[in-house]
Amino acid sequence: MALAGLEYTTIREISGPLLFVESVRGVGYGELARIRTPSGEERRGQVLEIGGGVAVVQVFEGTTGLDVAKTRIRFTGETVKLPVSTDMLGRIFDGSGRPIDGGPRIIPDDYLDVNGNPINPFAREYPREFIQTGISTIDGMNTLVRGQKLPLFSASGLPHNAVAAQIARQAKVVGSDEPFTTIFAAMGITADELRFFRDDFEEQGAFDHVTMFVNLADDPAIERILTPRLALTAAEYFAIKQGNHVLVILTDMTNYAESLREISAAREEVPGRRGYPGYMYTDLATIYERAGRLKGSKGTITQMPILTMPGDDKTHPVPDLTGYITEGQLMVDRSLHRKGIYPPIDPAPSLSRLMKEGIGKGKTREDHREVSDQLYYAFAEGRSFRDLVAVVGEEALSARDKLYLQFADEFERRFINQGVYENRDIDTTLDLGWNLLSVLPDNELKRIDPATIKKWHPKYRGKNN
Repeated sequence: MALAGLEYTTIREISGPLLFVESVRGVGYGELARIRTPSGEERRGQVLEIGGGVAVVQVFEGTTGLDVAKTRIRFTGETVKLPVSTDMLGRIFDGSGRPIDGGPRIIPDDYLDVNGNPINPFAREYPREFIQTGISTIDGMNTLVRGQKLPLFSASGLPHNAVAAQIARQAKVVGSDEPFTTIFAAMGITADELRFFRDDFEEQGAFDHVTMFVNLADDPAIERILTPRLALTAAEYFAIKQGNHVLVILTDMTNYAESLREISAAREEVPGRRGYPGYMYTDLATIYERAGRLKGSKGTITQMPILTMPGDDKTHPVPDLTGYITEGQLMVDRSLHRKGIYPPIDPAPSLSRLMKEGIGKGKTREDHREVSDQLYYAFAEGRSFRDLVAVVGEEALSARDKLYLQFADEFERRFINQGVYENRDIDTTLDLGWNLLSVLPDNELKRIDPATIKKWHPKYRGKNN
């Protein structure tokens, strides 16, 4: 443990967001530091590395204005902790956990380590409960379940912020009137984006159960490393200590990864793929794995990280590694967006690995799995005929081919497309799927059991017991 009250003036070097402090004693990894600038301002830092009497300290507010000779640093012997309270609901904090909405400071019920506590895998409960987002492409074909981590893969210029806000407003566990507690962490967003989220939550009456942590684009980049950890610490407080169902939205994880790269470069580490540090997979896992549900606990944490793919490249290291750690992905598609379709989530490359656990009789509806499979197949067939039309023309298609071509157009226009404030329940979504499939002959519905067709197909419904 660091020697209490001892101040160091032995800063050897300032490199980017890092301070290199010599001749330190009793300092540990992850320890919180207080930095006194030449002007008397106090900043916060955290020990990233310790060895040979030298401590490497990252400064959360950045190193602008610091001087090697005149800056003083004191190690506190504690890790970074967040003061937590139910009064955090309806409040906005910066990336260091300080209120920025003009309201008073939080009177804490507790102080929690922002790094969280490792969860014994045996203590985890398998995610099984369906979450209704009100968005057909998600609920019907890439179902989200409570305790899952399901990222949104997007790109510059696409409406991922509107989709995130809609999910935050509408998400609910079917059969329960209890709203989700939403923890919203924004990293590197613009002031306009912050205004959009705040106004949207306020206008729709959702802000009372939302807590926001915001690191703006002109805030210190190093602060982005802390922002998601603060948000997840608040989520753990509401889920584990208060027993709430918590939805955590993290945007934009690509900005977070850029800050990791900046720190790695300042430490002169050997770069990995595209300059990102080799430990980025592990670092991202420390964030994503803080989702889930514990045995014996009522509360749960469901995560929806959002990341923008540079150059629309899903093989970029950030989406690539995120896909390995999380349980699927929702793909926001540029071609659907160009057609004016909202939300432009393409079901074909999207995937929810836990969908099968959260749907079916007693959870959503007994026909859910079969309807979803048939919609996937029919949409894929219709898309393939679009490509064929571009080569040979529509006149060369058979009557069957034209049916699937028509289905693909109607599927995009009626099933994928919906209003920004349109909240469809799961029955509405599945019934819409049946209405679209009814344009196809029964013998084309090969992924649906004949008994299911007789019970749920629009032309038979109500005629058979």
